[in-house]
Amino acid sequence: MAATAARGLRRSGVVLAALIALTAAAGCGSDSDEPAKASSSTPGERPSKTDPAKRPERTPKPSVSAADGRDITACADGNCEIAVSEPVKIPFKGPRGPATLSVTEVGPNAIAYTVKSGNGQSKGSASGPGQGCITVLRSNGSGNSCGGLGDADRPSPQPDAVVIQAAAGEDGTAVLQLVSDR
Repeated sequence: MAATAARGLRRSGVVLAALIALTAAAGCGSDSDEPAKASSSTPGERPSKTDPAKRPERTPKPSVSAADGRDITACADGNCEIAVSEPVKIPFKGPRGPATLSVTEVGPNAIAYTVKSGNGQSKGSASGPGQGCITVLRSNGSGNSCGGLGDADRPSPQPDAVVIQAAAGEDGTAVLQLVSDR
């Protein structure tokens, strides 16, 4: 019985050694039909991590642009398109007088905000690629809808209302659009 166990261990060792050799050989191959390029480094020298020829190219995602840039004062009349990348309070003229849009959270593919007008308040939040919210603020109340915005255009003005569209951006910048019939 001891002899059988020893033979089994030797076979396992041989199989293991063969697998290691095959794995190492497979790691050195190339799927390309092109001949391998000679390394510019000397034998035994590792290429520098900062060697631009060895790094994959990365293009930064473009920042979101908005018609009124980041100017929150452009929203004072209830009509603007601005980009925000941090919490901010935006005062604007609502259907019943002064109102405030408070962005409470903004990040990659995420937006959360509160709208206050008179004694009323409305909250919206969304997260995920292509997500956002639309709030319609009227003199007798408000309503929210959050979810996928897709390629939503600028919201249409509604009579005696301010329509707020908040679209989360993948780079951590959200676009806010306020539209009124004024």
